Amino acid sequence: MSWIIALVVGAVIGWLASMVMSTDNQMGWLANIVVGIIGSLLGKWVFFDVLGVGGAASAGSFSIWGIVWGVAGAIILIAILKVFRVFS
Repeated sequence: MSWIIALVVGAVIGWLASMVMSTDNQMGWLANIVVGIIGSLLGKWVFFDVLGVGGAASAGSFSIWGIVWGVAGAIILIAILKVFRVFS
């Protein structure tokens, strides 16, 4: 059951990040899930492990702050992908 929640939260995080970064028309539901899950891991690593922001440990969890930190990580991921022209 937890993997279903991870897919749903990843989809929401990826969708929100793609709306912020204006890549929503280029990304489908599968790309939103992948970007959301990888972006949450990236957000937790950057903000919690590297920068030491205490609340970022919840990135990707089913909470408001978990989604906020996950979206922040997914935005970083989409920005990196834009540099490599994966999304234009």
